Amino acid sequence: MTVATPQEKTVKPKALDTFQWEGVNRKGKKIKGELAATNAIELKAQLRKQGITPLKHKKKKKSLLSSGDKAITPADIAVISRQIATMLTAGVPLVQTIEMIGKGNDNGNIRQLLGDIGNKVQSGLPLSECLRDHPKYFDDLYCDLVQSGEQSGALEAIFGRIALYKEKAEALKSKIKKALFYPIAVLIVAAIVTSILLIFVVPTFVDIFASFNAELPAFTLFVVGISDFMVAYWYIALAAVSIVGWLFKRAHLNSQQFRDKVDAYVLKIPVIGMILDKAAVARFARTLSTTFAAGVPLIDALDSAAGASGNAIYREAIKEIRSEVSAGMQMNLAMRNVNIFPDMVIQMVTIGEESGALDDMLAKVATIYEQEVDDAVDGLTALLEPMIMAVLGVVIGGLIIAMYLPIFQIGAVI
Repeated sequence: MTVATPQEKTVKPKALDTFQWEGVNRKGKKIKGELAATNAIELKAQLRKQGITPLKHKKKKKSLLSSGDKAITPADIAVISRQIATMLTAGVPLVQTIEMIGKGNDNGNIRQLLGDIGNKVQSGLPLSECLRDHPKYFDDLYCDLVQSGEQSGALEAIFGRIALYKEKAEALKSKIKKALFYPIAVLIVAAIVTSILLIFVVPTFVDIFASFNAELPAFTLFVVGISDFMVAYWYIALAAVSIVGWLFKRAHLNSQQFRDKVDAYVLKIPVIGMILDKAAVARFARTLSTTFAAGVPLIDALDSAAGASGNAIYREAIKEIRSEVSAGMQMNLAMRNVNIFPDMVIQMVTIGEESGALDDMLAKVATIYEQEVDDAVDGLTALLEPMIMAVLGVVIGGLIIAMYLPIFQIGAVI
C-alpha cells in the first residue's frame, strides 16, 4: 500500500469569516475595518502584524439577500487576473494589490478568497503556493504559470498573459454555449408546445368528433392515438425522459470511456461538430502559446494543452504529440502524424519552429480559429432563427390540420 507523503496530501482550507473590528494604530488613533479570518485568534494576529492593537471585534452577519453570497465563476477569476495584471504593471505591491481588489469587490466570497490569499502572501508564502490551496478556482495550469512568473521575476507580465488566456477561454466558452443553446431550445419548445396540444387541446376535439358518428381521416386517427397515449401515460413519458437524463449525466460524470465516446460523437454532428472542432484547435493553440511564452518547457506545455483541449479526441492526440516530441521529433511532424489538425495549423507551427517564434505563431492560430468560431456561431444563429419558426409551424400546423380535417370533410359532404 502506498502512503501519501505530506506534499501529496490535500489539506482542505478552513472556511473564512468576515470580522468587523475596532483597534488603535501605532499613532494612538482609533480605527476600524473589516478583515477575513478563520477565527478571532487569527484576526488578532493579523491586526498586530499591521501594527494595530485590537480592542473589539464581531463576526459580520451574512444577509440572505446579499449579493456577496454569489458563487465564484471562471469569469470572476478572469476579471481578478486582469485587475492583478493592471495593478502590478502600475507598480502596486502584490499584497496591496490583492487587498485592494478584495476589498473593492461586491462578492463576499471573492473578498474571503482574496483575504485568505493576501494574508498568506503577507506571511511570506509564495503566491503560487497560496493559489494551490484553492484548486476549485485556480487550476494547475494557472498556478504553474504564476510560479514561472515568480521564478523569472516577471509576475506582472505573466499575469497579463494569464488574464488574456482566461478572457479568451471564457469568450470561447460563451460562444460554444451560444451555439448549443439554439438547437436545444428548439427541441424543448417544440416538445412543450406539442405536449400541451396533445394533452389538453386534442381531447376537446375528440369529444366533438364523437358526435359526428363518421369515420375519421387516417392522419386524424394517428394524432388522436398519440393524444390518448399522452393523456394516459404522460407521467410515464416524463419519468422516462427524467431517468434517461439522470443516467446520461451520471455516466458522463463517472465514466471516462463514456465521455470519450460522447466527445467523438459530437464532433460528427453537422455544423455543431465543426464549431466544436475549431474551438478545440483554438484552445490548444491558445494554451500552448500562453504556457510556452511564459517559459514553461514544451513538453509540460503540451501536457497543459491536452488538459485544456476540452475534447477527448484532441486530448489523446496531443498526448501522442507530446510522446513523440519528447522522443526528439519536431512538433509539426508529430502533429501531422496524428492526422487531426488542419494543414494551415501545421504549416504555421512549422514556420514558428523554424523561426524560433512558436508562441507568436500559435497565438495567431488561436486568434484565427477563435474568429472562425465566432463567425460560425453567428451563422448558426442566423440559420436557426427561421428553422425555429419552420419547426414550430410544421408541428403546430400539422396538429391543427389533423383536428380540422374531419370538419372540412363534413362541410364538403353537406
